[in-house]
Amino acid sequence: MNKQLNLQQLQQLHTQGKRVVMIYGDFNILHPGHFRYIRFAAEQGDYLVVGLNDQNSSHGAFLSNEERWQALASLDMVQGLVMIDGDLETWLRQIKPQVVVKGKEWQKASNPEAPLLEQLGCRLLFSSGERFVSSLPYMRRDYDPLEWLEAGLTQPYLHRHRFDIEQFQGLLHRLAGLRVAVFGDLIVDEYQDCQPVGMSREDPTIVVTPQQMNRYLGGAGIVAAHAHGLGAVVDFYSVVGDDAAAEFAKQKLEAFGVSPSLLVDAVRPTTVKRRYRASGKTLLRVNDFLEQDLSSELSQRLLERFKARVSDYDLVIFSDFNYGFLSPSVVAELSAICQARHLPYVADSQSSSQVGDLNKFRNVMLATPTEHEARLTTQNAQDGLVSVSAALGNQLKAQHLFVTLAAEGVLVRTRMPSGEWDTDELPALNTNPVDPAGAGDAMLTSAAMALVAGADIWQAALIGSLASACQVGREGNIPLTLDELERGVAAAFMEG
Repeated sequence: MNKQLNLQQLQQLHTQGKRVVMIYGDFNILHPGHFRYIRFAAEQGDYLVVGLNDQNSSHGAFLSNEERWQALASLDMVQGLVMIDGDLETWLRQIKPQVVVKGKEWQKASNPEAPLLEQLGCRLLFSSGERFVSSLPYMRRDYDPLEWLEAGLTQPYLHRHRFDIEQFQGLLHRLAGLRVAVFGDLIVDEYQDCQPVGMSREDPTIVVTPQQMNRYLGGAGIVAAHAHGLGAVVDFYSVVGDDAAAEFAKQKLEAFGVSPSLLVDAVRPTTVKRRYRASGKTLLRVNDFLEQDLSSELSQRLLERFKARVSDYDLVIFSDFNYGFLSPSVVAELSAICQARHLPYVADSQSSSQVGDLNKFRNVMLATPTEHEARLTTQNAQDGLVSVSAALGNQLKAQHLFVTLAAEGVLVRTRMPSGEWDTDELPALNTNPVDPAGAGDAMLTSAAMALVAGADIWQAALIGSLASACQVGREGNIPLTLDELERGVAAAFMEG
């Protein structure tokens, strides 16, 4: 990532009242001291600009400009980079920072820029940051999620169905331009990285120090973003509160190319899930939400919006997290509209920390429950998974069913013309997941789009499994791209 400072964007930040912070130096090999210093600077404002001393005009820069630039660009805390060729004053006048931070060692040294900073109304701070700050949370995680893809696991499946790569390449090209409507609960996911400190001496409490906070668009919002990333034109229907989390979600949806159609409910907050993590593990998750059905007025407004646009769509995706947006009555009316238009629709209804209701989704083209959700819906904790999944498919009057089994992969069921259920399975294709959140969303979105583009259920299952493998190879909900899926398909056809 380049991160070259855009002065026009910087001026907009000043106009919006944002607080711009600047630091500058040689930044040779980045070490823990740098991370502490940079973190402190980033916390002093809204936008951090780093000035990198040009190697040709600095006596202390022994690494190349490119090496040092790329290292700084890899840090999430750094928003803008500039190369300083010895004329610091010119850059300070252009950037007009509200705060400049220098290391603690400069507090008793000569700071020739101090008079200019005072003239510009800029505050000069001296700090080397806090101790015990780990560098790991601040390094950008731009590694390739396909690095962990266990492509050899696909070979038996490919041989059983006699697939060839040209079939899949053609299918993926047909995803572009599909018109998709996504309905579901919007969630903002927050990941608070922490540094472990130890155990409290007063009581058996784990003590951590907060570090980097990362925010992602989650829930049904990421389903919409996945669909657009795979080439679809997407409208997203949901409900938000009148709060800062809603503004964040709107900005992310628009940045991801999704057209939001969001109802504003002033009595409920936008759903936020905050995870506290340390050393790559989640310590605690805090959910901030209000679980209640939409009012009749908002429900009617939602139905009117959909009716006005229904002829535009090739596919409807229901991504239900059971926080009240998709009540049984709303789902029944939306489904009836789809059936009258012969518009295919698919559904997922999650029951992790809340109680789901997959039963309200009838006549679906595809449903993607976990084993727990399948047993919960059929009220059957005793029978084998094949029997339970067939009973669920019949209960929902579904055409196809994926029963997702986490690290064990997915059981694929499809209704044959006789009414019986055909079966196959795929193992989990990523055996080293970084973050399992969002795997089902990626599978549902990609497989449903593949079915509408002409795939059979076995092809759609492989595409969904590859999408899921890509998604769990990184932290947080990041939209899939068609390029990732194409590379995943190519990897799947490579003989181990």
